Amino acid sequence: MIRSDYAPIALFTFKRPVHTLQTLESLAQNSEFTESPLFIYCDGARHDAEAAQVEETRTIVRNWPHPNKTIVERNKNWGLANSIIEGVTELCEQFDRVIVVEDDLIVSPVFLNYLNTALVHYADEERVMQVSAHMFPVNIESQFDAIILPFTTSWGWATWNRAWVQFDPSMTGYEKLKGNSALRQKFDVDGSYPAFRMLKRQKEAKVDSWAIRWYLSVFLAEGLVVFPKQTLVMNEGFDGSGSNCKTPQLRTDTLRIEPLVLFPDVRIHVQDYLSVKKFLRKDQFVINKIIKLLGALWSKLTA
Repeated sequence: MIRSDYAPIALFTFKRPVHTLQTLESLAQNSEFTESPLFIYCDGARHDAEAAQVEETRTIVRNWPHPNKTIVERNKNWGLANSIIEGVTELCEQFDRVIVVEDDLIVSPVFLNYLNTALVHYADEERVMQVSAHMFPVNIESQFDAIILPFTTSWGWATWNRAWVQFDPSMTGYEKLKGNSALRQKFDVDGSYPAFRMLKRQKEAKVDSWAIRWYLSVFLAEGLVVFPKQTLVMNEGFDGSGSNCKTPQLRTDTLRIEPLVLFPDVRIHVQDYLSVKKFLRKDQFVINKIIKLLGALWSKLTA
């Protein structure tokens, strides 16, 4: 039986059958999974050499048991950015909210509970534009189970139609940042994370990232994002199976499995923000590697 109060799940797959199976298995550990609408978007092969892996992935998806499963099989390669933009837009328009998962993620058994609870809790809070299930390996001292930060992430997340309609894939705000050094500094998490570099690469068509464009949209709207105090997502895309995922700097080995019940008010708590900034800037060499890696992840199916 499908629960109308559970957000639809959008799972994006391509050519990694083992990873796709692991993602589905981890989602199935969530009690809400079989009662949530499930939409699986299967991208097409870029060339003949990928066809067998794409078909193997689709076979796993077709055979996975779920009472309300919709499969969208692309007849050509859309690329991750186009796939996510199209899928999230469709589901937001139909259901008013969506939970987004990619095929290289392992999620906690409380992943769906957290995202659904937060979607309800912050539904009418216009400044809250995304709920992230990923958290950096940072020790957060907050009394709450979640915190508020002013930037987005792409590893297991959710949003509402009211927020997604503000997504500007054409990046009309780029020139505003380009001409304002103070704004660029803020966009770069007070200089801790060179996000504008990624934005510039997107503008120059050197990457194809939905995520950096989404961050720009949220940033210009002065939006906020809910993060768990401990991560609920582990990324398995650092094993060389992805187009560019080669190094494990951001891999997290421990997932929170206890439910999140205490949610904060809608404001950034300074100490939480400082703790995350400290992590981001603690080793500039590592951060540069992370930025390159995130760029690869955001464009991994379009190379």
